[in-house]
Amino acid sequence: MVRINENIRWIRKKLEMTQDQFATRLGIKRSLVGAYEEGRAEPRLELLQQMAQLAGLSVDVLISKDLASMKDIAAKPAQVGSQVLVVTVDSEQRDNIELVPHKAAAGYLNGYADTEFIRELPRFKLPMLKQGTYRAFEISGDSMLPILPGTIVIGEYVERIDNLKSGKTYVLVTQREGIVYKRVFNYLQENGKLFLVSDNRQYAPYPIDLDDVIEAWAAKAYISVQFPDVESRNETSIEQLSSIVLDLQQEIVKLKKKDLE
Repeated sequence: MVRINENIRWIRKKLEMTQDQFATRLGIKRSLVGAYEEGRAEPRLELLQQMAQLAGLSVDVLISKDLASMKDIAAKPAQVGSQVLVVTVDSEQRDNIELVPHKAAAGYLNGYADTEFIRELPRFKLPMLKQGTYRAFEISGDSMLPILPGTIVIGEYVERIDNLKSGKTYVLVTQREGIVYKRVFNYLQENGKLFLVSDNRQYAPYPIDLDDVIEAWAAKAYISVQFPDVESRNETSIEQLSSIVLDLQQEIVKLKKKDLE
């Protein structure tokens, strides 16, 4: 028989929250959290929905499954997006690297916080990577040459969006653009925007809203069965990319001045 109070306690501990922090997140008193965890009271459906959402679960799973027995799933606090990061773990509770193939990219936009969706993704290990939380994405298109279409880019999870470093490459999961692999410049972060730049100069840089970013993964490695053609490489230096972004900033400033006149 499933004991909901134990599932509630499991969710809070997996989120690494105290009862006070959990209560604040749910908008209730700390004493209520204690009562729910001890089985002295039962939360309303609306509150169960909030708890399930925080853990990236459905209400059905929360009330029908023994969450402690789901040993291949872990929940982690997330700062970039509004949902908790769901990962799979091995028998020693070490994070796996889940692979999001191109055919699953569209589904990932809806299933990134869904325990069952993440559990169905292929998973693997790379011993050369330091301890951390990683995810792999199959990229499409030629905007990041010499990284070829079909390459699998492995990214390390970035908890805070203000930790993004200008000029570095990231896999961003966004609400409007989907999953993109770009070089990120955060010169306009104070204005609530990031600039995404392609290494292939045939593609124009463009800004996105910070609020549009659901997840950010710093590129750490890639796997490809194709080798880049050195003669056709379209390389762009960081200095050139920075110049492009600065030019765009100046254009935006001019447009804002025109609006104010």
